[in-house]
Amino acid sequence: MNAEELSPSDHRVIGRQMEIFATDPQIGSGLPLWRPAGAVIRHELEQFARELAVRTGCQEVYSPVLAKRELYERSGHWAKFSEDMFPPLDVGGDQADGDQLVLRPANCPHHALIYAAEQHSYRDLPVRYNELAPMFRAERSGVLSGLSRVRQINLDDTHVFCRSDQVADEVSLALNGILHAFDVLGIKINYLRLSRRDAGDGYLGSDQQWRHAEDQLRAALAAGAVEQSELEIHEAVGEAAFYGPKIDVQVSDTRGHEESLATVQLDFNQPERFGLAYVAADRTRQPVIMIHRGVLGAMERMVAFLLELHDGRLPLWLAPVQIVLLPVHLGSDDQVRGVAERLRRRGIRVRIDVDGSLGRRIRASRVRRDALIGVIGQTEIDQDQLAIDDPRSGRRVRMGVDAVAELVAASISSRAHEVAWPERFDGQDLAPTG
Repeated sequence: MNAEELSPSDHRVIGRQMEIFATDPQIGSGLPLWRPAGAVIRHELEQFARELAVRTGCQEVYSPVLAKRELYERSGHWAKFSEDMFPPLDVGGDQADGDQLVLRPANCPHHALIYAAEQHSYRDLPVRYNELAPMFRAERSGVLSGLSRVRQINLDDTHVFCRSDQVADEVSLALNGILHAFDVLGIKINYLRLSRRDAGDGYLGSDQQWRHAEDQLRAALAAGAVEQSELEIHEAVGEAAFYGPKIDVQVSDTRGHEESLATVQLDFNQPERFGLAYVAADRTRQPVIMIHRGVLGAMERMVAFLLELHDGRLPLWLAPVQIVLLPVHLGSDDQVRGVAERLRRRGIRVRIDVDGSLGRRIRASRVRRDALIGVIGQTEIDQDQLAIDDPRSGRRVRMGVDAVAELVAASISSRAHEVAWPERFDGQDLAPTG
């Protein structure tokens, strides 16, 4: 699709206006370059994902993006997904000890080997590993699209290894995290879908395993934040993966198309293939249940979704530029730089724009979706104030620099969508500036 045919609300249009990402034929399709503004958004989301992982008891791990082809043959990925994987890299040429290395299509085999690196008692479980990990898909050029469909996927990926009696609690914990994160990000959930197997025979595991697993998922859907949210629960027979049932978090994009933006997936396959087990109270080895979950999922897809959902006007804490300073008089550089430094010391991302007329700079700021516009004229310099225009809330106020810094920093720290401007400041009503 040509740029002229794209909707103004398409993330590729918004991404260009906000300077989020770029593409270059020298690198190739589906391999976006994150520009500084995009890197800020991604960094904030990754930090949020890490905090959520820690809050849910995860341990952070790192694993290589390459592995021998044999690993993915053992995991089953090679047999099922080799057409979507990049071809093996021959290392060592024709030598007998040469290796065939493959860019990973998933992170779970690596995490399975981390779990297998030591023996685990039933008392050790659950074990939760989280990694913000790149993985690779050899997508065809015709299906690639901006950030929403790419060849390198940077995934917020968690794998939980637990006993069968712990599944309901672990799934409930995962869903609580997803509901909290989506609320912070302003994402509305349509419903939760329990994806079950059908009567076919192409599924791994016994009938008893499946009945128990599906019952555990139903129990998780009737507890915790899900119960309090009063979200609708739908059951979809035949939508389960061959290796276990799952819960999909269903949302709609700005075009009204429904999609799964987060999934909690049970897995009988990887533990069996890798012999993953724990030592039970009776000293026998018992297989673990593996749960795949991620709160934010792929960074690329999440950023694309959020750009379209908010038309680029992201929640304040995610905005690449949280305050842009526009001096009225271009001879006031020292004073404006001083204000910028005071704001930056409070952890606020600041940009100074002096290029062109004031009207032109305001228009450019709105196109970039800078969160707050701070105009500094002689009155503001004399009174140590900022004239703030807040496009998200529609408020226009004049306040002292330190008061603005305190309010904005507090809103960022709490990951608020916008600044909670007071109705009065210093005993006076905060009348609009213009």
